[in-house]
Amino acid sequence: MLKSIVDIDYGRVERHLTSFIKSYVEKAGVKGAVIGLSGGVDSSTTFALVARSLGPKRVKALIMPDSGVTPRDDVEDARSLAESIGSEYELIDIKPIVDAYKREIPIYENEEGPDRVPLGNLRARIRMSLLYYYANREDRIVVGTGDRSEILIGYFTKFGDGACDIMPIAVLYKSQVRKLALHLGVPRKIAFKPSSPRLWRGHEAEKELGISYDVIDAVLHLRVDKGEEPANISRYLGVPSSIVERIMELHENSWHKRSLPLAPSLEPILEMMR
Repeated sequence: MLKSIVDIDYGRVERHLTSFIKSYVEKAGVKGAVIGLSGGVDSSTTFALVARSLGPKRVKALIMPDSGVTPRDDVEDARSLAESIGSEYELIDIKPIVDAYKREIPIYENEEGPDRVPLGNLRARIRMSLLYYYANREDRIVVGTGDRSEILIGYFTKFGDGACDIMPIAVLYKSQVRKLALHLGVPRKIAFKPSSPRLWRGHEAEKELGISYDVIDAVLHLRVDKGEEPANISRYLGVPSSIVERIMELHENSWHKRSLPLAPSLEPILEMMR
C-alpha cells in the first residue's frame, strides 16, 4: 500500500509546487520569502523548493536553534544546505529569548515537569515571531514547512510552525516528502533523518507519537483519501485496530488546528442592525 503512496512522478510534483509558489509571490507583490530552516527533512525540502521557484537570492533562511536543546548536527546540516544552495541565512540562538520568558512567567516551574510542552510550543511561537519580523522588515512572505501527515494529525504548534503565509508541502505525506527531498538534491542524511520538532531535549516525533510515519501515512491515505472504514484498514495493513483508532483520534481531535479562529454567528447581529 505504501509503495502506491510514494510511487508518484516527483518531477511533476516539483513543477506543481514551484508554480504555486511563484504564483503566490507574484500576486502578493513581495520581494521574496523567508523560511525557518531546522536541518530536518520538511524544512530542507521546502527550502530547496522555494529556492528553485524564486531563485536562491530571493529566499532567506533563518536557522533558529535553542542551544540548550537543538543538536549541533541539525544546525550544521541547515547551514550546509543554505550555503550549497547559495541563499542568504542568519543564525539566531533563541535560548536567551526562551530564558527571558522563563524568568518573567510567574507560573513557570520546571522544564522537565509540567512546563515541558508549553515551553516547547513557546519555542515554536518565538521562531514564528522572528520569521514574521524578517518578513515585515524585508517585504517577504513566510513559507511554512508542515507536511500533510503532521497537519492531518495535528502534530504542529498552533500559531507556531502552523502560522505562515503558504505551506507548499502540505499536500504531501511525510513518506512522499522524503522522496521529493532526494529528487531535489537534498542530502540523504537529511532526507531520512528521524523527524523532530526539537521542542525539548531529545524530542523525536515517532518516539512521542509511538507510531511510525509509514503506518501513519498508510492509515491516513486509506481513511482520508480512500474513505475506507477503520476495521478494513486494520485488516488491510495488518496493524492493530488500536493503532488505527489512535491515528484517527489524533486527526479528529485536532480539527481546530486546521481552522481559522471561530466567531459566533453574524446573523443575529445583522438582524439587530436592520
